[in-house]
Amino acid sequence: MKSSTTNTILARTLIVLLMAITLLPFLSMLSAALAPQGSYPNGLQWPADPQWGNFVRAFEVAKMDQLLLSSGLIVLGVVPLAVLLATMAGYGLAKLTSDKYKWLYLLFVFGLTLPFEAVITPLYYEVRAMGLLNTRFAIILPLLGLYMPFGVYWMRAHFLNVPQDLSEAAQIDGATRWTEFWHVQVPLARPAIMSLTILLFLWTWNQFLLPVVLVQDPMQRTMAGALGAFQGQWGTDIPLLCAGSLLILTPTVIIFLIFQRQFVAALMQGAVKG
Repeated sequence: MKSSTTNTILARTLIVLLMAITLLPFLSMLSAALAPQGSYPNGLQWPADPQWGNFVRAFEVAKMDQLLLSSGLIVLGVVPLAVLLATMAGYGLAKLTSDKYKWLYLLFVFGLTLPFEAVITPLYYEVRAMGLLNTRFAIILPLLGLYMPFGVYWMRAHFLNVPQDLSEAAQIDGATRWTEFWHVQVPLARPAIMSLTILLFLWTWNQFLLPVVLVQDPMQRTMAGALGAFQGQWGTDIPLLCAGSLLILTPTVIIFLIFQRQFVAALMQGAVKG
């Protein structure tokens, strides 16, 4: 009993310590964002006269309404199609591919090892050759391809764990593969699909590298990508910069609070099996 109690106390202490380490930078940014404009905040120090108007000014200066619209359009262009393609490909690799073509799955596994930084240069020239440079399609199309390895890996692992008896029962009832996919497999895959959707949304919303390299107009980027231009313009005004950074982070935090259970399920799910 004593050993169990000690382990519980140590575990809770570690959790509290990790929470403090995680929240400390955000608290420092908040205190800096509330400092008077033009000042240089000295560490984590709550200002005597908090300037909440800095958030209003940062919203107006950074044109957050336009950035929200741009990020929303990019998310809508990437996430639904990426989830659909990954679900169909994962089902095909798990249920329809014979042993002779199992090597196709290894191509997607290999794609998991490629970081964005390794492909950004060829992506730039390819997007420029397509005439899509400085448009939202320069972000949407590469992300669709870059998300496929993980999405297919995720969904294939789910479909592998679905009993084969369900497919056989559907075929005995006269269902085609297409009917089985939409009416049997997809409803069973809803937890995996929702988890993948949340992850892809967060990754797309927080995408920084591709928008900065492939799109010059900040109003055509994601909110995170526009932060680079905002920092370059207002880098000397620390309170305004911190206020703008916190505003850019706010939508992600809200989404996480709303879907925190699904987000935790995404990290704990058995999609890493197989």
